Amino acid sequence: MRQIDHFISGGSPAPTGRTHKIWNPSTGEIQAEVVLGNAATLEAAVAKAKEVQPAWAATNPQKRARVMFEFKALVEANKQELAELLSSEHGKVVEDAHGDVQRGLEVIEFACGIPQALKGEYSQGAGPGIDVYSMRQPLGIGAGITPFNFPAMIPMWMFGMAIAAGNAFILKPSERDPSVPVRLAELFLEAGAPEGLLQVVHGDKEMVDAILDHPDIPAISFVGSSDIAQYIYQRGAANAKRVQAFGGAKNHGIVMPDADLDQVVNDLAGAAFGSAGERCMALPVVVPVGEDTADKLREKLIPAINALRVGVSNDPDAHYGPVVTPEHKARVEGWIDTAEKEGAEVVIDGRGFNLQGHEDGFFVGPTLLDRVTTDMESYKEEIFGPVLQIVRAKDFEDAVRLPSEHQYGNGVAIFTRNGHAAREFASRVNVGMVGINVPIPVPVSYHSFGGWKRSGFGDIDQYGMEGLKFWTKAKKITQRWPDGNEDLGNAFIIPTMG
Repeated sequence: MRQIDHFISGGSPAPTGRTHKIWNPSTGEIQAEVVLGNAATLEAAVAKAKEVQPAWAATNPQKRARVMFEFKALVEANKQELAELLSSEHGKVVEDAHGDVQRGLEVIEFACGIPQALKGEYSQGAGPGIDVYSMRQPLGIGAGITPFNFPAMIPMWMFGMAIAAGNAFILKPSERDPSVPVRLAELFLEAGAPEGLLQVVHGDKEMVDAILDHPDIPAISFVGSSDIAQYIYQRGAANAKRVQAFGGAKNHGIVMPDADLDQVVNDLAGAAFGSAGERCMALPVVVPVGEDTADKLREKLIPAINALRVGVSNDPDAHYGPVVTPEHKARVEGWIDTAEKEGAEVVIDGRGFNLQGHEDGFFVGPTLLDRVTTDMESYKEEIFGPVLQIVRAKDFEDAVRLPSEHQYGNGVAIFTRNGHAAREFASRVNVGMVGINVPIPVPVSYHSFGGWKRSGFGDIDQYGMEGLKFWTKAKKITQRWPDGNEDLGNAFIIPTMG
């Protein structure tokens, strides 16, 4: 059986004897196993990172950018291989896996401009003979703990900015689909990066805790569930680390009475069911405003959802594939059970879905639930599967309130032709990322990504200039070059610039 090992320069420490199985979600077969590490594994990676990072930080930004450019070219040249490898372990269809890789590459493209991004500020003559300037310097060693649902994009979001800024980086990917992160590290080394600059360690909670407690890792980025995000933020902060921890989501799509319902249905089909709903930026809750809008939308949704094709990950005609593990399939179907018991109407039922010839695969059929209310646990919590819930709003105020009061505040979208309504909604809604007639409002790479409330812990977002701030610290210098003729004044009084 294929075994996936750590990617640590100089070799791995003594094996722990622990492994984790890697499924093929389309067939239900175990296709590989990944070696799980511990604190000793991490220590080996940290030792190598400490050895190589100072020289990398001293490398001028232009040369660091050239490595990023070369890495970008290598990923593009190997994109098909990466997409197929990703699909085989995650289950998302190959075309969707291409998007996973591409959105990560867009952040690498931004990181290629690191010489411009790292330029500091300068003020000449801030006081008599005094100049003030600032610079951004790397923190040292960064760590990333990434989820199963985007094994290419999110690692590149993290290590692209961290390494371009002058840090070394240790990546702990999900143990469910670890092959793509390892392959990215191999390509980064091939691009000309020093050995030990980007390393990959595998593990479970034992490895996570080792990262959180290690004194030589000053900054940690995480994406995953909200409970774990909160745990990582609190434990990391208690250890005086800089932490950004992004959690779950329950994104709402507000449908105003004037919306183009055909376009809304098309957008919802992709946003709710693409990647089997295993996306923190999926749109699993649609909020039609008014009963008439709700009835018309439901009428159009039913044939569109019934027309969705569920298939194996390499089926070019499939709209989405299986979920990642048998446990996750049971969890999603359990939430449909819960919603039905709570009083939701199961309009389209995806439980017990079987794909002919792949009966052991982890497939969940597309599911539509109506008459969902805010007191239902199935509404409050993240289902993370191909399930769309209809929550009917009385009016615009009700539509603003629903996502604003939800425990998650990752993303939200409004569908309307009314510019005033869209502007008012975007201004007032208590959510971190807003789409206006855009169902999945993930910002482009030169902005930044981050949700609010239990969707995000920490003060600084991912990638863009926010990402640069997270992976660097600002140094401020005030300088004076006296010519010997100045009145030195009173040395016991705090200096001013006036």
